Amino acid sequence: MFFLDVLSRFAHVGTAITMVGGTMFLLFVFLPSSQGLDDHSRGSISTAVVGRWKRFVHAGILLLLLSGMYNYIRAIPGHKGDALYHALVGTKMILALVVFFIASVLVGRSPKFDAMRSQRPKWLKVIVFLACVIVAISAFVKVRGLPV
Repeated sequence: MFFLDVLSRFAHVGTAITMVGGTMFLLFVFLPSSQGLDDHSRGSISTAVVGRWKRFVHAGILLLLLSGMYNYIRAIPGHKGDALYHALVGTKMILALVVFFIASVLVGRSPKFDAMRSQRPKWLKVIVFLACVIVAISAFVKVRGLPV
């Protein structure tokens, strides 16, 4: 089980780093840089980037869900009766689902969400903010350790 625990933790943290880092790249590097391009060039490069990023988003969501559920199931016995841990991890899970939804919408094609995609910078900022809250919660529950 030790190997699987390490592999799951590595997959979870590595995927989170990739997803948050990619989102920050889009928000702080790609979008501002593409503003200097003409509309046709900006549309072409944006379509190519989003098409490629979509694969990372979908695979990342799957990996985060699988590794996160495994990690949580493994942690439950050590936190029996630990209401603060379960409240914080539950909050983290709900926030992660919100992030997954927004990220999926931003790389999706459904006309229902064209309005959100037209405000991409705003929603990328929301993802970055929520990701920071998730990381803060994760850091706290990890460092806090097991209840005595």
